[in-house]
Amino acid sequence: MRLTVVGCGDAFGSGGRLQTCYHAEAAGTRFLIDCGATTMIGLGRFGIDPNAIPTIFVSHLHGDHFAGLVWWLLHAQHVAKRSVPLTVIGPPSIEARFTAACEALFPGSSRAQRRFELKFVELLAGQPLEAGPLRATAFEVRHPSGAPSYALRFEAEGKVLSFTGDTEWVESLVPAGLGADLYIMECYSFEGAPNYHMSWEKIAPNLDRIGARRVMLTHMAERMLARRSEVADARVVLAEDGLVLDV
Repeated sequence: MRLTVVGCGDAFGSGGRLQTCYHAEAAGTRFLIDCGATTMIGLGRFGIDPNAIPTIFVSHLHGDHFAGLVWWLLHAQHVAKRSVPLTVIGPPSIEARFTAACEALFPGSSRAQRRFELKFVELLAGQPLEAGPLRATAFEVRHPSGAPSYALRFEAEGKVLSFTGDTEWVESLVPAGLGADLYIMECYSFEGAPNYHMSWEKIAPNLDRIGARRVMLTHMAERMLARRSEVADARVVLAEDGLVLDV
């Protein structure tokens, strides 16, 4: 399994980073984890062909995690001339939220005839879903977004890749990342308890019981970026746009 960080920034692009998006290759397929508004910029910057990606998973329905789907649709229609199907998997109401975003930003775009099939699948917490060779499981977390917000666990080729999504610390993050080969954990600040987000101070005491082989800190605000050199744990890597990891 190979992971490329297409975007690891927070909603505000702190540090000049693109919004959340990860590209994974595993078991002969490719998929995205989240699709922030800057996703098409990131895919172009890192030479990733969007037409080669059949599946997009969305952790929660905030714009910096799903709004790139709007530009994806326009690019697929008018630039990439996509003809292969695309499946978007996310929380309940994802299709309705996507349609509303399309119509708010580009009226009529959601109703235009497409060259490709676009399918939405709702992911329910605690109910594993098979997507080709992938097995995905959602764990509900605490991050208000108008729909359930999830941590996601992916299994393929005997490997486990997990992602907290955005959330404050909740106990469901333990089974979501338990023994994962890589656990992508949002880390908005270095200390304290930011509203509906995590800090390194909250994450560090829980790493042993999670038992992930590697942890990648992401979604860092300016105050976390300023202190990232203080993270001293051999298991931890710090996300950067364009970083490639073999899982």
